Amino acid sequence: MADMKFTMIPEVWPEVVDSVVAAGHTYTDALSEAEFLVFNGSTRSFPSPLPDNIGFVQWPFAGVEALIDEGVMTDEVRWANAAGTYGTPVAEVALGLLLGLYHGVKVATKDGCFDRRGDIDAAQQWLFHHKKVLVVGAGGIGAQLIRLLEPFGCEITAVNRSGRPVAGAVSTVPIDDVDAHWAHADVVVLAAPLTDETRGLVDATVLQAMARHAVLVNVGRGGLVVTDDLVAALRSGEIAGAAMDVTDPEPLPAQHPLWAMDNVLITPHIAAPPSVAKLLVADTIIANAAAFAAGERMPTEVDVRAGY
Repeated sequence: MADMKFTMIPEVWPEVVDSVVAAGHTYTDALSEAEFLVFNGSTRSFPSPLPDNIGFVQWPFAGVEALIDEGVMTDEVRWANAAGTYGTPVAEVALGLLLGLYHGVKVATKDGCFDRRGDIDAAQQWLFHHKKVLVVGAGGIGAQLIRLLEPFGCEITAVNRSGRPVAGAVSTVPIDDVDAHWAHADVVVLAAPLTDETRGLVDATVLQAMARHAVLVNVGRGGLVVTDDLVAALRSGEIAGAAMDVTDPEPLPAQHPLWAMDNVLITPHIAAPPSVAKLLVADTIIANAAAFAAGERMPTEVDVRAGY
């Protein structure tokens, strides 16, 4: 593997730097000397213009829509993200949200008493009880969630762009055919990237098509769901509940109606925080650097025009 010089800005993560150096690369504080950049900041802190010596930029997170929308991520330089790197932790949060929603954790804990056992019992659902789960976005997160769901005996339908079979799923369908499957799912999990094609994927029409006992879990991107339509569907009983680690807008305003709903469980985008990135992203950086040095497409190279 060719030795490459790299830098990390605006925040240096020592544990990541040490791992990449241990793989044979050289760290430098000087952007002007680096051959690739690990950029972990806000769009406002991106160095512009980027010097010509930077061969590629590594974004240590998965989502890239903000970088594209703000004009930071362009096809003037090659970019890589961390797609698939955080599949396991995000899948764990997705499962936790689903189980918390099914078993009334919000209602059970917020009042500090046992008085609402009847309410919980009336709404409680059980994942092991022959549930049909539709996993929309069967990449790193979706594939890991399917693995975690295996002990519950769920019937899983995976949704991806190609329709190529996904391990552990009873069936796999292309995203273009997903409309035929909303009505049959007990659980819909969103783990897809946010692109022009997926923005607003779950809207009033989809929510009306879902079963009244069905629940929605979103660990992909907040913009996959039309939030006002979700609020209306929950108020009218079109679906039984929703759980999410991502929202639109984000952060969700303190007085937003979703916060007050007993059948809604929200975590504040905690599934893949920097603490997790520092643990897991070094291997992704190393693999991308090796591919770049060999003149190959990087494993997590971003197609800026496609949006992921």
